[in-house]
Amino acid sequence: MVTAKKPQNPLRARTSSITKKEYKDLYQPAAKPSLINIPEMLFIAVDGNGNPNTCDEYRQAMEILYGLSFTIKMSKLGGNMPEGYFEYVVPPLEGLWSQKGTYGIDFARKSDFLWTSMIRQPEFVTEAVFESAKAALKKKKPDLDLSKARLVKFDEGLCVQIMHRGAYDDEPASIEKMQKFARENGYIEDFSDTRRHHEIYLSDPRRCAPERLRTVIRIPVKRAYNSQPMTSAGRVPS
Repeated sequence: MVTAKKPQNPLRARTSSITKKEYKDLYQPAAKPSLINIPEMLFIAVDGNGNPNTCDEYRQAMEILYGLSFTIKMSKLGGNMPEGYFEYVVPPLEGLWSQKGTYGIDFARKSDFLWTSMIRQPEFVTEAVFESAKAALKKKKPDLDLSKARLVKFDEGLCVQIMHRGAYDDEPASIEKMQKFARENGYIEDFSDTRRHHEIYLSDPRRCAPERLRTVIRIPVKRAYNSQPMTSAGRVPS
């Protein structure tokens, strides 16, 4: 199992890439499943529901997240640089996904999605910095409902993750590999209201062919009862 390291300044970067060594465990997993313990990190998040391909609520969430993230990043230019500010690259969009009455997610029911979209933030982002960014963005885009945004610490914990390459609708094949890996190594899925299907979007679908999309997928897991290997039916052998 890999425990992802949390650098002292986890978003500090000297390049425009997130592929630096200190980011590899979190953002560049292999194309085969692996077990990883994710440390607590800071995010701006927006909750919503519905099909992200068609609902206006999801489009608005993107506008809010990127608007606030880049307002904070560019705050150095407005004479309002936060204490502890450093140069960094705005990380990729992430999403937590669930559906009522479903353990995990059912890709055939996109209209039933409950989602939390989020972008990771540097550790210097305090509630005061967050509120200042909201005020600045509100002046530029008064029609945005910034009350939907929240600053949260997310402690994801133990997960199985994989680098999925291809269309979003093809993710079930990668998830099957993750589930098989978990069972064979004595783990089971551990979904709850706070532990959800997690995706990190490393490619821009507007500029990338579906077959070339790169998405980090994580599912929460825990040790199976008595750490026994799981059967193909997902039950502990008696």
